Amino acid sequence: MAIQDALTADGLRKRYGDLHALDGFDLHVPAGVIHGLLGPNGAGKTTAVKALATLIDLDGGRATVAGFDVRTQARQVRQRIGLVGQNAAVDEILGGRQNLVMFGRLAGLSTADARARADRLLDTFGLTEAADRAVSTYSGGMRRRLDLAAGFILTPAVLFLDEPTTGLDPRARNEVWETVREIAARGTTVLLTTQYLDEADQLASQISVMNHGRVVATGTPDALKRQVGGDRVTVTVPVNESLESVAQRLSTAVDAPAAVDAGSRRLTFEVGTGVVALADLVRALDELRMTPEDLTLRRPTLDEVFLTLTAKEVVR
Repeated sequence: MAIQDALTADGLRKRYGDLHALDGFDLHVPAGVIHGLLGPNGAGKTTAVKALATLIDLDGGRATVAGFDVRTQARQVRQRIGLVGQNAAVDEILGGRQNLVMFGRLAGLSTADARARADRLLDTFGLTEAADRAVSTYSGGMRRRLDLAAGFILTPAVLFLDEPTTGLDPRARNEVWETVREIAARGTTVLLTTQYLDEADQLASQISVMNHGRVVATGTPDALKRQVGGDRVTVTVPVNESLESVAQRLSTAVDAPAAVDAGSRRLTFEVGTGVVALADLVRALDELRMTPEDLTLRRPTLDEVFLTLTAKEVVR
């Protein structure tokens, strides 16, 4: 029977003293997608990853990875996952190839198989030319790609990425993003925890937002953005035009009130569908024979989603 979800978590609970690190955590991730897990510090993201990767035991609830129960079938789960944590796990004294051969041997591969697997991974992750250099000479992006390669020693069905680009510069982050996309394209399910909202927006097809040890919202990036309101269209009115009369005319055109910023002479309209409203505004401006100083369409951002959802306290 085909596995419908690569990851499932139902009512997971984990307590450390008085701290409820997981407090009814639920998650369902289909196979072959990149799923983002967002939340502020202390929300429980890393605890959730550790529980799903069988690194900690649970106080309650049930979870499966690749069809296997994380509590009763931990060995089978570990054979099907890769884990890349916040800090690089590679040895900086060794070369890239030596690191991967070492990880292969630790995973139970023969020396010959470990070497063959290392060579394939070095090629896949664009590290062949640097294979025999000490990792201490690698850039941040190269080290992270080597870390990802190490997580692929056994070609995991599920890869856990716990804040994989923390501390990387923009160029290195882009390198890691491209590698993650290639990994998912080959069929591996990726669970990505991150505090970089643009990272989740770039990579994840579905996002779950955590707060206080539980998921408070799940959906596509666009669906989550719609939860905090519609699109925003902003018109900057020239100084030789009456701000009030223009606001009244444009409000009628888009059937939405104008938020007026007199200092910057900007009128902002929150509308359901920005493209339609933008067309209506252009027609109205044409009828007024007015050329605006600026005209912009902006959709809500994940930053706004994050702040809105995580500001809400959990009602017990």
